[in-house]
Amino acid sequence: MVSTQKAQAAQSEQQRAQAGQAGLRGRTVFITGAASGLGAALAEVLAAAGADIVATDIRAAALDAGAEQLRGKGVKVHTIGFDVADPDQARRAVAEALEVMGRLDVLVNNAGTDVTLPIDELSEEDWLRVIGTNLNGPFLLAKHAAAHMRQAGSGYIVNVSSTAAKRAWPNASAYHASKWGLLGLSHALHAELRPHGIRVTAVVAGGMRTPFLLDRFPDLDPGVLQDPLNVAEAIRAVLLMPPETVIAELTVLPLRETSWP
Repeated sequence: MVSTQKAQAAQSEQQRAQAGQAGLRGRTVFITGAASGLGAALAEVLAAAGADIVATDIRAAALDAGAEQLRGKGVKVHTIGFDVADPDQARRAVAEALEVMGRLDVLVNNAGTDVTLPIDELSEEDWLRVIGTNLNGPFLLAKHAAAHMRQAGSGYIVNVSSTAAKRAWPNASAYHASKWGLLGLSHALHAELRPHGIRVTAVVAGGMRTPFLLDRFPDLDPGVLQDPLNVAEAIRAVLLMPPETVIAELTVLPLRETSWP
C-alpha cells in the first residue's frame, strides 16, 4: 500500500512538472468572443503560454489586429467570423478549425450577449438571441468539439458563465436564464465526458473591466471590477492541471465587487 501511494505521488509530481515545463505549446485552443474583453485576454494569455489559437467572433474584421499581435508570440493563429447561435455556422467553424490546425485540444465558450429590459418589454426576438448566443452556442460547439475529442481520448471544454448563474437582479431574465443554463450544461458535460478523458470546467466570472459591461453600464465604478487578464490567468492555470485532476467549477471574483448588481 505504501509503495503504491509513493508511486502515485511520484507520478503526480512528474505530471505537474511536465505540465509546467510544456505549458500549452502545441495545443490548439478555440476561443469564441475573442475580439475583445475576456476572449481577447484569453487569446493573449494562452498564446503567451505557447498555445496555437483559433480566434473567433461574430465581428470578423475585429479579429485582425489582435491576430497579428498573437502571431508575434510565435504561435499559429487562425481567425473565423461566425455566429455561435447558428447551427450550420457552428458546425462549419469547428470543421474549419480542425482542417486548418489539424487538432482541437481546448474549446472556450466565451461569447455572450445581453438585453437589459423588464420582462414585459423584452421581445421574443431578444430572448431567443440571448439564449441562442449564451446557451445554444456552447451546446452546439461542445457537441462538435466533443466528437473529435472522444476520438483523441482527451480534450478540455471551458464554459464561461457568470455570477448571474448564482444570484439574480432585475431586468436580466434572459441573461440569468442563459447563464444558469450554461452552468447546468457544463456540469452535465463534466459527468458525461470525463470517462472519455475530456475535462469540463465552468468559470463563474465576476464583474470585469470589459466593453460588455462598461459600455452598457457607464455608471459602474471600474475600481471595483477586475481586469479580464486576471480571469484569463486563472483559466490558464486550470488548463495546466495534471490530467488526473479537473476543476469542475471555478469562481473568479473582484475582491471589491460591490457595485454590481
